[in-house]
Amino acid sequence: MATIKIIGIDPGLAATGIGVVRGSGVRVVSYSSGCIRTSKAEALAHRLAGIYDCLSRVLADECPDAMIVEDVFSLDRYPKSGITLGKVCGVILLAGQRAGVPVSEVPVREAKQILTGNGNASKEQLEKAVRHMLGAAEPIRPFHASDALGLALVGLYRFDPHGRRSPGVPGNGEPPP
Repeated sequence: MATIKIIGIDPGLAATGIGVVRGSGVRVVSYSSGCIRTSKAEALAHRLAGIYDCLSRVLADECPDAMIVEDVFSLDRYPKSGITLGKVCGVILLAGQRAGVPVSEVPVREAKQILTGNGNASKEQLEKAVRHMLGAAEPIRPFHASDALGLALVGLYRFDPHGRRSPGVPGNGEPPP
C-alpha cells in the first residue's frame, strides 16, 4: 500500500497547531509538528492573514493528500471565543481549498474518542495517546501541535482515495491498535 501524507490543524488565534503524518492505514512512517503563532499586539485581520499565509506555505511545501481540521466549538461561558475561532477556521479552510487539498472537519470529542477511547479525554491523555501511536519518546509540546498530530492520525486512519471508510479502521467506532 502506498504511503500518504495527512496534515492536521488545531485552529487557534494565538497558536494554530500543525501536524503532518506520512504512512498508510495505522502505520506511521514519519511525522512532524509545529505551531503558527500570532501576537495579541496585532490587529485581528493581520493575525488571520498571517495564519493564512503561513499555512498556505506549509501546504505548498508539504503537498498533503488531505487536511483534517478540528471543527469549531464554542463555550457557553465565552461565546465570543467561538466567533473568533470561526474566523480562524475560515482562513484555514480557505487555505486548504486554494491549495487544492481535500479538507474534512472533525469534532474534538470525536477525535478524542477515536484516539483515546474517551470523548472527554484531557489534553494530557490525548497527548499521551498520540505519543504512543507515533512511538515518540518525549512529550509532544505544545499541546496545539500534539492535538494537530492527533487530527492527522485520524485522517490517516480514515483515508480512502474513494471517500469510503474501511471496516476495522480506527474512526469507525474502533480504537486504534
